[in-house]
Amino acid sequence: NNNTQTTSPALSDDQIQIQEMARKFAREEIAPRAAYYDKMGEYPTEIVNKAWEVGLVNLNVPEKYGGQGLGIFESCLIGEELAWGCTGMSTAIGTNGLGEAPVILAGNHEQKKKYLGWAVEEPIRVGYCVSEPGAGSDVAGITTKAVKKGDKWVIDGEKMWITNGGVADWYFVLAKTDPTKKAGEAFTGFIVDANTPGITKGRKEANMGQRASNTAGVKFEEVVVPEENVLGRPGLGFKIAMGAFDKTRPFVACAAVGLGQRALDEAAAYSLERKTFGRPISDYQGVSFMLADMAIGVETARMMTLKSAWEIDRGNRQGTYFASIAKAFASDVCNKAAADAVQVFGGAGFNSEYPVEKLMRDAKIFQIYEGTSQIQRIIISRAVLQSKKETS
Repeated sequence: NNNTQTTSPALSDDQIQIQEMARKFAREEIAPRAAYYDKMGEYPTEIVNKAWEVGLVNLNVPEKYGGQGLGIFESCLIGEELAWGCTGMSTAIGTNGLGEAPVILAGNHEQKKKYLGWAVEEPIRVGYCVSEPGAGSDVAGITTKAVKKGDKWVIDGEKMWITNGGVADWYFVLAKTDPTKKAGEAFTGFIVDANTPGITKGRKEANMGQRASNTAGVKFEEVVVPEENVLGRPGLGFKIAMGAFDKTRPFVACAAVGLGQRALDEAAAYSLERKTFGRPISDYQGVSFMLADMAIGVETARMMTLKSAWEIDRGNRQGTYFASIAKAFASDVCNKAAADAVQVFGGAGFNSEYPVEKLMRDAKIFQIYEGTSQIQRIIISRAVLQSKKETS
């Protein structure tokens, strides 16, 4: 039982309600099956479909298109709770939000109605195809290209490390459309149906952690896409893709917070039960101070994550800066919390019969995906220096 997590006095009744619903779902549906899906590495279709039924998927789809139109702030309240249960499954449940973000941001009425509406009407999966074998942090290094032929576009290339890659029904795809231009104008975003001829979904990658989530390569060979599936206009792709990250970064941070909270809860409970030299190990300052440091990290990361979500919901242009701080900080916090939880468990922590070794494996990816911790620090330092230049 997770008693340390408190409901903030600043939350509205509606927000408390959705937080509690997500918490209940995580405790009853996700956590009991986390070990199974981790061991088997299967995609949790049944759980994701249940989450869709109760309204925990496609959170940011506007009400106009049948969605709940929740803000990033509410998404983070939900995301943290789901991640407490298992970050592999919470990633599987939440990834639609990343694929949909470019369409919410830049799609026209027809595109939103067709593709966002589809996700609300049926429990489909959506993928975000940006990363490639040779282009991760260096998004501008993408080689997948799209060439205009008549009133259609033809896409060729290979995407890699795509969450939902093997299970998606449609993708957001970033492709190079004008090699003569700089990154800001060289790329175009497309909505691509996953059943289009020429698309090959790769095998599910065997990852270290978050094994319930589907990560796969996606190959595009002469994939024909109609003009009406261009997002915004040709050349806007890079801006759209980066804008989507601004919206989804707090959601990644909140999942890291959820994992950190779980590590703290497990470690605190175990420290009260486990006895050495005739007393519970929680009596020893060496252990209790580790718990205190975990609490300091988790509480601070939660505040920063919710602040960043709040700023982005208000359209504050500093939102990117706060989101990068939240993502970098929460990622480091959850990795330390997970490693410290293993330490508190001692030998048992190193064993897969206990839940904390999974937390340690699941935590690592937070420092890597959706912008590495190093990329976040580039964004943060640039923002700091830029504001100095503007004021001096």
